Amino acid sequence: MAVPKKRTSKSRRNMRRAHDAISPVNVVVDKETGEYRLPHHVSRKDGMYNGKFVLKASTESEETKKGDV
Repeated sequence: MAVPKKRTSKSRRNMRRAHDAISPVNVVVDKETGEYRLPHHVSRKDGMYNGKFVLKASTESEETKKGDV
């Protein structure tokens, strides 16, 4: 069984852990709808991306129908 010869110092341990921090998520406010979304993602309210319609916008009635099935 491998046993370390010397104890790892607090400084060396913390230097090793320096890259393990979780970076915050970059969230932007959509200009048209005002909702929060990730950059380079389609807006859920109106289905727009980069000023163009790319998806049919989902409505509340369609979402409730999906849940009833």
